[in-house]
Amino acid sequence: MNQKNEFKPYVSAEKITPELTVTSIIMGIILAVVFGAANAYLGLRVGMTVSASIPAAVISMGVIRVIMRKNSILESNLVQTIGSAGESLAAGAIFTLPALFMWAKDSSTGIEKPSFFAITIIALIGGLLGVFFMVPLRNALIVREHNTLPYPEGQACAEVLLAGEEGGANAGTVFAGLGIAAAFKFFIDGLKLVPSEINVTFGKVTEAIGAKAGEIVHKVTGYPGTIGAQIYPAVMSVGYICGPRISSYMFSGGVVAWMVLIPLMVILGADHIMYPEMTKTIGQVFMEGGAGGVWGSYVRYIGAGALAAGGIISLVKSLPLIVRTFRDSIKSMKGGIGGSQIRTDKDIDMKIIIAAIVVLTLLVWLVPVIPVNIVAAIIIVVFGFFFATVSSRMVGIVGSSNNPVSGMAIATLLFSTLILTATSGDVAADRVAIMTGAIAIGSIICIIAAIAGDTSQDLKTGYLLGATPWKQQVGEVIGVVASAFAIGGVLYLLDAAWSFGGAEIPAPQATLMKMIIEGVVDQQLPWGLVLVGVVLAVVIEILGIPVLPFAIGVYLPVQLNACIMVGGLIRLFFNKMKNKNKDAIVNDGVLYCSGMIAGEGLVGILLAVFAIVKINGKTLGDIINLSRFTAGLPNWAAQLTSLATFALMIVILLSFTLWKKRKNVAKSSEKDAE
Repeated sequence: MNQKNEFKPYVSAEKITPELTVTSIIMGIILAVVFGAANAYLGLRVGMTVSASIPAAVISMGVIRVIMRKNSILESNLVQTIGSAGESLAAGAIFTLPALFMWAKDSSTGIEKPSFFAITIIALIGGLLGVFFMVPLRNALIVREHNTLPYPEGQACAEVLLAGEEGGANAGTVFAGLGIAAAFKFFIDGLKLVPSEINVTFGKVTEAIGAKAGEIVHKVTGYPGTIGAQIYPAVMSVGYICGPRISSYMFSGGVVAWMVLIPLMVILGADHIMYPEMTKTIGQVFMEGGAGGVWGSYVRYIGAGALAAGGIISLVKSLPLIVRTFRDSIKSMKGGIGGSQIRTDKDIDMKIIIAAIVVLTLLVWLVPVIPVNIVAAIIIVVFGFFFATVSSRMVGIVGSSNNPVSGMAIATLLFSTLILTATSGDVAADRVAIMTGAIAIGSIICIIAAIAGDTSQDLKTGYLLGATPWKQQVGEVIGVVASAFAIGGVLYLLDAAWSFGGAEIPAPQATLMKMIIEGVVDQQLPWGLVLVGVVLAVVIEILGIPVLPFAIGVYLPVQLNACIMVGGLIRLFFNKMKNKNKDAIVNDGVLYCSGMIAGEGLVGILLAVFAIVKINGKTLGDIINLSRFTAGLPNWAAQLTSLATFALMIVILLSFTLWKKRKNVAKSSEKDAE
């Protein structure tokens, strides 16, 4: 193992500076709730979240250094530590918990909508276990393996904070993105003055008289494929932040679904009745709902099969690393936990950690929403520690973006559903308990893995800067508690406004988890379509293409994937250009796009409030809806207004990055060289 040797942090252990202050706690809680809500909205729309650490750090620097005139890098670090917990907890929660809302809408399931208390307690248990499991691992993974495990996001955040010592001007870029995206989102989805999508369909289906008396057949004219793009700033920003490779894989999945699978189904089976539309032919579905109707009724099951297979494949590929990770982490822990009186080595006392884990284990057993006995509760916590260890180490190697949390969640759901089903005396009678129990267990494990990964990145940042570990760990706990109480309200609000599983918030991961559990318990999935997706995923893996982003592309609308691709292409252009300010341009783009994600997410939450608040019998959403003024436009004109809006969005992005006036570039370069 590589020891820390002579590593010296930016702030020495002997120097005492403000860290866990009232300012850092209040700002951190605000950012945890804001980025948690924004990422929940984003994840429910596009199936992925983005790290909040860097934008939170930039905002904290801007407020603390520029507005409050204070000079404390460790205080800014505590703000991002608390703030980033909200994004990670939201990521774990939205992968699973919306399934309970979707079941509650179907009266035949007998499942009730989860209470605010149930959501909060599940999020709290998972989040706190994720933090507490990481405490004894800090010395092993962050300190003893400092030169082995890079923790890319943790290092990047430390570099941003160090760069901020020269000034907090970058915070303006984040706030600009936030405000501009908020304006676009309100214009598109609030005022509804332009369509949110640009679509082109190349063929059509018409009815004709068949050879037999009274027979109606469906005639396919042209090529029944559809391509298009959404014009949302946050979706484009996801593509920019993820980069061109991931964006292209997602777009390719969407193209295969909408330009290959759907046309094949329509051309070859226009008069065929296939599950689940048992009363309609594929041709009728296309006539009534276009390619989107066929995608929603059939192709999404293929995408679900590919997504599930992709998650399992990524987990299986990681198994050697997972086993080695767990073994090495346990061995490293033997080298010494706690005991040091040096400020930069102090963790939360292990007696407190052990007591907290025991209490949380008892809660897993006693809380009614998790129908398990004490032995099963202990097993869940043991599995949670295993996944926390794996997640914490893996993000140190491959980064948080490549952490196979969804694969872990799928494996946990399959395992827990099979166990609950096998140990049930009457599956039909225990159906509700099995399904809700599996989701609760999966949620806890998913949140543990997400929070443990985030905590390890934050502790790496703190180690590089010279932060006090126990203060960061307390900050993580504060962030988890604040976010756990907020996430229930966010989920209730979004479901009341638009309903999970719909066009506005499709909740792809939660829908997949729901389908997996139903498939095991009821055995009523269209397995033929699901297995097509599984085989497609295997073929993609054989070709050496990352399965998960491709599978997400199949599972989500091509319009969304195309918008992501636009962001990826802008990032590709920046990466390839020859410009002495290239790195600064790319970084400005990341900050601006992070702000855009937050801005759209916040307005999305605001519009959800407008959708349920009524004045004189009309919702606020209906009152501000101005689409009646553009309803008479021909389709081509409406599409042109959407295209113009999207082009303006891109031009503004370029103005804050490529065309931005930069001062003292030469001086900065000289400092970097020194």
